Amino acid sequence: MAYSKISQPKISDVIMERIEQMILEGSLKPGQKLPPERELALQFEVSRPSLREAIQKLEAKGLLLRRQGGGTYVKEQLWKSMADPIVELMLSDSESQYDLLEFRHATEGMMAYFAALRGTDADMDNLENMLEQVEQASGIDNMATAIVNFYRAIAEASHNVAMLHLVLSLTSVLHKNVAQNLELLSRREEASSEANEHRRDLLAAIVRRDPEAAREASNEHLSYIEEVMLSVREEDSRLQRSLRRIKSGM
Repeated sequence: MAYSKISQPKISDVIMERIEQMILEGSLKPGQKLPPERELALQFEVSRPSLREAIQKLEAKGLLLRRQGGGTYVKEQLWKSMADPIVELMLSDSESQYDLLEFRHATEGMMAYFAALRGTDADMDNLENMLEQVEQASGIDNMATAIVNFYRAIAEASHNVAMLHLVLSLTSVLHKNVAQNLELLSRREEASSEANEHRRDLLAAIVRRDPEAAREASNEHLSYIEEVMLSVREEDSRLQRSLRRIKSGM
């Protein structure tokens, strides 16, 4: 019997695969700066030439970006593939907001389910911290950012890379959708506190590791937002009709 030679992988290829895995699992985030080469080589216990070769390969693949004198970063553009002009048009169309909410019903409910099923203690601590930032945020833009970060933490806790990267690719879209929803909620005195209560219920279900309750809490929250949206826009429609009648009678 003939035995074929077993070839050892190049160290640079092993390093490259490890960094790729860190990007895939979300350990390295969009725009994150990598440690200096000397420090990274020590962490991987490899030579700096091997590390440098791995980084060059990842640059060629479009995963990393090296800035002259400024370090090496994970490319942010990796997560912007779905923030295209068509999506931007959707954000300016009031009817499309309901389509986005339906999409969020499906995806966020599923992420909440798996976060409750698979989340680690560290994930739960991170979720509690993210929700605390939501409740401390002031101003629509800051609050929208905090809410999207909370949902991203749920995606991370789901330990499903497809779900995580879907959220990352839609970050700008989700931010705008959440900001628009917050503006509508601000027109209802009780709406903001009600929405915060829903998010606390969602977190509680995930932390006690109850997948069905987590999915239900997510769907209940989004159903409430949709209900407020419909109600506010119906009021706006009645007001516009009244103004048109008044103007036509003048």
